[in-house]
Amino acid sequence: MEKTLKNITFSSSLENIPLVEKYVDDLYEEYRFSQEIYGNILIATLEAVNNAIIHGNKKDPKKEVILEVELKNANCLVMRVSDDGQGFDFNNLPNPVAPENIERPYGRGIFLIKHLADKCIFHDNGKIVEIHFNLGKLR
Repeated sequence: MEKTLKNITFSSSLENIPLVEKYVDDLYEEYRFSQEIYGNILIATLEAVNNAIIHGNKKDPKKEVILEVELKNANCLVMRVSDDGQGFDFNNLPNPVAPENIERPYGRGIFLIKHLADKCIFHDNGKIVEIHFNLGKLR
């Protein structure tokens, strides 16, 4: 069973972050996955959207971020975040927990996403991040 859920598109402004929070809250209300999975989905999706706005689109409000959501096999939620940027080398990121990087104020987003999600896939030179969450048995 694959079901494309409501997709949202918004300008690259951090002021649009509450739209994403509300969307994830609405998903939780509808599908009733566990609180732990809800937290993982919320944080990973917000990190991906922040990266798209800040790093991908350079906070240019004329550029858009797209959040696409799909329910696969009745227990896998896929969040796909796209931006209009140039992409990045996702295979060559510094380790944010290495001693030389611990005090850096940035650089943990992809690390968090990979640790909170069940799978993280990059497409189109990193302009699209696809984040998979195993929802387990839905209530």
